[in-house]
Amino acid sequence: QVQLVESGGGLVQPGGSLRLSCLASGFTFSRYAMNWYRQAPGKERELVASIGSTDGSTSYADSMKGRFTISRDNAKDTVFLQLNSLKPEDAAVYYCNAVGTDCSGVACFPRVYWGQGTQVTVSS
Repeated sequence: QVQLVESGGGLVQPGGSLRLSCLASGFTFSRYAMNWYRQAPGKERELVASIGSTDGSTSYADSMKGRFTISRDNAKDTVFLQLNSLKPEDAAVYYCNAVGTDCSGVACFPRVYWGQGTQVTVSS
């Protein structure tokens, strides 16, 4: 059974920091690109950051560059998102996402998995 379980969300004051974690199970984590998305009330879900499966290359939405850092630990099947210098507009539910391919014999199938999300609230 595939699972992505996020943790680390909570209430933080503006300017504060949080570290989100996403523990994966049920698939070969190291072969999947991992992403963090977020969705604020009344807004569309948006991509926050991505990290590659093989070279660990990273990319960020422009508004998060320099403040957020994505990383992964393939030995622990976990992806992290460090959130620094948080602003009230960063408040949202943050979702972990895995994108990859499962192969069985000669057949390969694209897979996309989502976690249940973790709430980040930024308020004084």
